[in-house]
Amino acid sequence: MRHSLIAGNWKMNASLAANEAWIKGFVQASKTQGIEFEGGPQIMLCVPAPYWLQMSELIRKSSLPIVVGAQNVNEHDKGAFTGEVSVPMMAEMNLRSVILGHSERRQWFGETDELISQKVVKVLSSNLTPIVCVGESLSDREGLKTFEVIKHQVDALLSKIEPSDLERLVVAYEPIWAIGTGLTATPEQAQEVHAFIRQELLAKGPLGYKTRILYGGSMNPSNARALLSMTDIDGGLIGGASLVPEDFLKIVSSAIA
Repeated sequence: MRHSLIAGNWKMNASLAANEAWIKGFVQASKTQGIEFEGGPQIMLCVPAPYWLQMSELIRKSSLPIVVGAQNVNEHDKGAFTGEVSVPMMAEMNLRSVILGHSERRQWFGETDELISQKVVKVLSSNLTPIVCVGESLSDREGLKTFEVIKHQVDALLSKIEPSDLERLVVAYEPIWAIGTGLTATPEQAQEVHAFIRQELLAKGPLGYKTRILYGGSMNPSNARALLSMTDIDGGLIGGASLVPEDFLKIVSSAIA
């Protein structure tokens, strides 16, 4: 049985005051709605690096069952890489996970499948969990190349890891055409791609059944339950909706059996 995961990706959005208000809002909303987190999904917030410590401390004081993750990492442990952060730095801050290969990193920073795979190997060598993003553009989908693109991205990743790594790996399917556009894949469309990814993982080894596959294309409170009801959708990588504590809580509650 795979333990579901709801991860918020705050991207480059945060401030000391806003972060504190978010935690207070989440706590208040959970009390108002009577949410019991026990037995629910793993909850994660991937926040900008300057706020790792603040968020970890706010969460500790609130006793919320949330872990803090990062949004990117360098493939090297140390060196002359100005502005970058490393896996050892994240481990020292007690981070639990890191997003890799987000479509924005691929588009705006030129990250390739090869570079992303190097980062995955580095993260897997530590105690952190990689959340590896894959997804197709609108032109890919309209050109009926969805599965070709996904297969290339997933196979590039799997070629660099061991079958024993599959249990620790998290894959996030984020159709690029549904990120920040208001568009969302239907539950059936998302499940079709998730099932395809599952088969690629199982081809690597039987532990591919334990790999969690998240949906990351504009999941929100109104569509979360339908998406999360699909067989191979094990949670969500939430963008804009994760910045609103009440909305994020509603998505989390949709994953509670």
